[in-house]
Amino acid sequence: MRGTVVVENLTKTYHTKQRKGLFKSVPRDVEALKGVSMDVKEGEIFGLLGPNGAGKTTMIKILSTLLLPSSGTARLNGYDVMTDDNAVRATVGCMLMGDRGLYWKLTGRENLMYFGALYHYSPADRKRRAQEIIDMLDLGDLADRSVETYSSGQKMKLAFGKALINDAPLLILDEPTNTLDVPSASELRAIVRQKNQQEGKTVIYTTHIMAEAETLCDRVAIIDYGELLAMGRVPDLKASLGREHITRIAGVIPSKAVEEVKKLPAVSQATLGSVDGMAELTVMSHNGTDTLARLIETLSHVGATIQKITPQDVTLEDVFIAKTGRTLAENTAVEIAAKK
Repeated sequence: MRGTVVVENLTKTYHTKQRKGLFKSVPRDVEALKGVSMDVKEGEIFGLLGPNGAGKTTMIKILSTLLLPSSGTARLNGYDVMTDDNAVRATVGCMLMGDRGLYWKLTGRENLMYFGALYHYSPADRKRRAQEIIDMLDLGDLADRSVETYSSGQKMKLAFGKALINDAPLLILDEPTNTLDVPSASELRAIVRQKNQQEGKTVIYTTHIMAEAETLCDRVAIIDYGELLAMGRVPDLKASLGREHITRIAGVIPSKAVEEVKKLPAVSQATLGSVDGMAELTVMSHNGTDTLARLIETLSHVGATIQKITPQDVTLEDVFIAKTGRTLAENTAVEIAAKK
């Protein structure tokens, strides 16, 4: 059972208040998770994917015993998160998004040794383990400086190191490359892959970067608005779109172009996003070559200026678009707040 996770019909509802005017507030319920069921097999890297606000961090907090679910069950390494919480914590290494789990007045080394003490390591063992992690993450120049002097990326690396301190069979990593530069993010993913392939660690890896999940994860679950939309191996999810063709068009594209493009007979989905400050229209069609001429004509008719057209293979982000009609750039949490 080591390194396994079984989640059944998990729900989480936050009971809050919404301000109405200066002195009045009304009760408000926010459903962060809606009956999610999934399983993580021993020895795999399992991706939990979705945009910001989709419910990923709520799921991670429940699995790491920081939150109680409203209903449903979750078992990690054979232990129930509600009744065996101490056993769950002992067999899980967890990194939550951000650096709030670190003590800024302590040095990096002192942080690692402190958390080693919480797992009842002897003074000699916690000192040895802290040095192993410092060497692994190349933190030698920072180890004896207070954490408050670290950059955001350096804090993320130390938070990752904290998750490794107890050498647990199951690692839960919530957006671990957030704020990291490209080389550091690549290095961290390489360490995750090494821990999985050479040491047999099971990994739950949350991200909103689909390309990251494609290169790292064995299986993925796509979550949005608190609901599980799809789960499976990356090739299988991409193949589920059948013979869809993906075309990305960059340039100056008005928002009204989306509805006009959707009217084309062969187009199954169209979404408008932004890449590097430039509008990008992603179009799914049943016949990419035959549709392209009509697509260009339609965009010209609505006043679009096309700068680049790129046919592409199906990606995980395309699977997300097909399931939701939205891009990952959209913030689910903001949309939920707007609807309330």
